[in-house]
Amino acid sequence: MPSPSGRCGWELSSSASFSPFYSLADVDSTDAAFRILNHCRRMVYSTSNAVRAAQSNRLDGAPIDRPPLVFVVYEAVEVLDFCGPFEVFSVTRLNEEKRREEPSPFNVFLIAEATSPVVATGGMKVVPDYDFDTCPQLDILIIPGGWGAIRKMNNERLVNWIGRRSRQVDTVTSVCTGALLLGKAGLLDGKRATTHWRFLDRMQELFPKVTVDRQVHFVEEEGLFSSAGISAGIDMSLRVVARYFGEAVARATARHMEYPFPENDKRRITIS
Repeated sequence: MPSPSGRCGWELSSSASFSPFYSLADVDSTDAAFRILNHCRRMVYSTSNAVRAAQSNRLDGAPIDRPPLVFVVYEAVEVLDFCGPFEVFSVTRLNEEKRREEPSPFNVFLIAEATSPVVATGGMKVVPDYDFDTCPQLDILIIPGGWGAIRKMNNERLVNWIGRRSRQVDTVTSVCTGALLLGKAGLLDGKRATTHWRFLDRMQELFPKVTVDRQVHFVEEEGLFSSAGISAGIDMSLRVVARYFGEAVARATARHMEYPFPENDKRRITIS
């Protein structure tokens, strides 16, 4: 089966049309087919925008499509775990000169088990756009953390939904203890991952097949990102922006936010 991390399933011709060089009939599961399609869509995003930006010598490429990106929210989710990354993706622009006129190249929305308001930490109420049954096709799935994530590890419907949809998307990310939900869904076995410093030991105990990285601010491995606690999700999200639209766009996004661009993954606090 063709691998999503390998050659993209579409070729760009001189006439800017795309043609598949393998058939979805060649893949052996629906989940694999979704992952291949989403991987190819990301290649189209990055290629088309790089070509346009190079032609104009500015960050003014317009996306041919907006990759759908969803945050999973639940009771007692940490506010900054999703609001920080939400800000990153919602203020991303491909043309800084038209920041007020053009939308983000990402199509960002929230999902929960139900569309009724969700109470986050501190009492903030958020209204999801979709529930699990109505969620559309995704390219990017983000699992924030918080104290609620510990309780939600026993929520079979949530864990199963995360596991199923994660196997269909191009990019999966977690912030803080959201990594525990990925671990519970079996998505971290054999991989490196990190989480909030308070839960590093607990993560290793729960998921012995995971290599828990205690030194870095965020981990990227084969389209799966995990970050340390709370504000680390902002750094990770800027790296996801770069993954889809290039580092220049990610740096411009950080500059707009007056936030230091993460040059590497070493900005973790010192844990004594």
